[in-house]
Amino acid sequence: MRKNYQLAKRKYVIGGFISLIVIIYIFRLFNLQVSDDSYKENADSNAFLRKTVYPARGLIYDREGRLLVFNQPAYDVMLIPKDVGEFDTLSFCNLLGITGEQFKEKWADMKNPKKNPGYSSYTPQKLISHLSFEDYGKLQEKLYMFPGFYIQTRTIRQYNYSTGANILGNIREVSAEDVKRDKYYRSGDYTGDLGVEKSYEEALRGKKGMEILMRDALGRIKGKYEDGSHDVPPESGSNLTLAIDMELQKYGEELMKDKLGAIVAIEPSTGEILALVTAPNYDPSLLVGKERGKNYGDLVKDPLKPLYDRSIQGAYPPGSTFKPTQGLIFLQEGIITENTMYPCYHGYINGLRVGCHGHGSPLPLKPALQTSCNAYFCWGFKNMIDRRGTTSKEQLDKWKDYLVEMGYGYRLGIDLPHESRGFIPNSEYYSKSFRGPRWSANSVISVSIGQGEVLATPLQIANLCATIANRGFFYTPHVVKEIADSAIDSRFKEKHSPSIDSKYYESIAEGMRMAVTGGTCRLAALSGIEVCGKTGTAQNPHGKDHSVFMGFAPYKDPKIAIAVYVENAGFGATYGVPIGSLMIEKYLKGEISPERLYLEERMLSANTIITSGVKKH
Repeated sequence: MRKNYQLAKRKYVIGGFISLIVIIYIFRLFNLQVSDDSYKENADSNAFLRKTVYPARGLIYDREGRLLVFNQPAYDVMLIPKDVGEFDTLSFCNLLGITGEQFKEKWADMKNPKKNPGYSSYTPQKLISHLSFEDYGKLQEKLYMFPGFYIQTRTIRQYNYSTGANILGNIREVSAEDVKRDKYYRSGDYTGDLGVEKSYEEALRGKKGMEILMRDALGRIKGKYEDGSHDVPPESGSNLTLAIDMELQKYGEELMKDKLGAIVAIEPSTGEILALVTAPNYDPSLLVGKERGKNYGDLVKDPLKPLYDRSIQGAYPPGSTFKPTQGLIFLQEGIITENTMYPCYHGYINGLRVGCHGHGSPLPLKPALQTSCNAYFCWGFKNMIDRRGTTSKEQLDKWKDYLVEMGYGYRLGIDLPHESRGFIPNSEYYSKSFRGPRWSANSVISVSIGQGEVLATPLQIANLCATIANRGFFYTPHVVKEIADSAIDSRFKEKHSPSIDSKYYESIAEGMRMAVTGGTCRLAALSGIEVCGKTGTAQNPHGKDHSVFMGFAPYKDPKIAIAVYVENAGFGATYGVPIGSLMIEKYLKGEISPERLYLEERMLSANTIITSGVKKH
C-alpha cells in the first residue's frame, strides 16, 4: 500500500501546534503563579490582609541634649478598593467634615496612576491623611458602617522650638518620582524634605514592619495569622544629635528679626556648626498636618523668601572680609612681608581710583587689616597679577587656586541640601568677558577687596574665619554631631590645610585683633575675652550696601568663629559687628553684660527690611 506523505506532514504540523499551545499555557501559568505578583496578590488578599506597620522616626536633639523634634500619633484613612462595599458616602463625609466634591476628588486621585503609581484594587490605599484625634474617634466608632475601610496609625513631627526650620527641615508625602527612585517607599508614605530630615532620611526613617491578618469568607478580619509568628516588627529610625546649640540659634534668629541675611557660627576645632541662622525664617510646625500644603504655598509666595536658606544658599560679595585671604596669598607668594608698606592717597592706585576712608598712609599689613584699607590690598593684587616674568592669566589662576583651597568657589560639602558654591573667577572667565587675553590687574582690581565678580556664602566666610582661628586648617562644616548606633561621615573628621604656611595666619589674626582693640571692629570688644574681627561693607548694585562681619574668640584657643551678613544694612560696624559680638558673648558667657544691653536692645528692635526696598505683603 502506498504511504500518504501529505497526511504524515499534516500530523506533525497539528502535533506541533498542540505542543505550542501547551507550552504557552504552561508559560502563562508559571507567569501568573510565580513571576506575576498580582496573581499571588489577588489570591492572598482573599485570605490575608498585609498591613504595614510604620516605624517611629528618629528623634532629634541639640548639642546640649535638648529634645528638638519628636513624634506624635497621626491617623490616615485607608481602604482596599476591592473590599469596599455599599456605604453611605454622605454619612462618611459628615463624620470627617468634608464635602461630597472633596470626597470625589480624593477618590479620583487615589485611583489615578500618575498621582498614585502602583495603584491596585487588591492592596491598601490611602484616601485621607492626618485625621485629627477627634475625627479619628468618630470614625473608629462607626467604622463597621464602611466595609473595606480601616485606620492606619503613623507618626508626624512635633517641635519643641519654633526656630531652626532651615536646619531641621520637615517631612512630606512622597511623590511619584520618590516611589520610582527608592523601592522603600509606597504611595502615601512620607519622606524628609529640606534640612537634616532630607539629608539624613535613611537614618531617620527606620525600617517598616508588617502584620499579616486573617480574613473569613466574607472578608472580615479574624485576627493575626498563626498568632503573629510571621509578622515583621518595625525598626525605629536612628536618633540624631545636632552640633547646633538651639538656645544660641534662637538668640540669633531674634537678633535677625526684621532683617534679611544670615549668621553662621562654627566651633573651629571640630567644624561643628553652632548656629545657622537665615532671615527671615519660619516656624517649622507650619509644615505639619492638614494645613501643610496651604502654609507651604504661602511661604513660597512670600517675597522675602523664608524658604531660601541665605546661610548656605545666598551668594554675596564678601566685601572686606575677603581681605585676610589676600594678605595670606601675598605673604605666601612673597609679594609682601608683614612689614611691606603701601600708600593710600585717597585710594589712588597708579591713577586708578579705589574708594577708601581716612587713615594713616603708607601702612603695613596689620594696620591695613585694622583700618580695612582698600588701597593696600589693591596694590598687593596688582603686584601679584602683573608680576614680571609671568602672565596675568597664570597669576590669576594661581590666585584662584589658593582661594579654592581656603573653601571658596566650590561647595564646602555641608550635610544639608542645596548649598551654593559661590563664585571665584578664573582667567578664562575674564578672557571671555574682555574678548581676549588683553586684560591686567587694573581691569579686575575690585576682586581683591571682595567686590566685582567674587561671590561667597556666609558659610564660606565663617569657614575662612575658622581657618584663621585654627592658624591654617579647617574641618568641613557640619550640623550633625552624632548618629545613634552609627558614625558620622568620615569626611567631617578630615583636616583640610591650604598650602599657605601656618606662620602667616598669625599675622592675619593679629591684624584682626587690632581691628577690635582700635580699628573698625571696636563694638566687638568684650570684657575678659580677646575677640578678633574683620568688618565688611559690601557694595550692592541693587540698593543699599550690605553689612558684614566675621570674627573669632578667644584669640588663643578659639571656641567660636562667626560670620554675619545683613543685607541692605550699610556699614559693617552698624549691624554686622554688634550682632556678631552679641552672639560671641552669648555663647562664651551665657548672657549679655549689663553695659552692653543697650546694644542688644538696638539690634533686637532694628528693622532693616523697611529701608531695603523689599516690601512684605
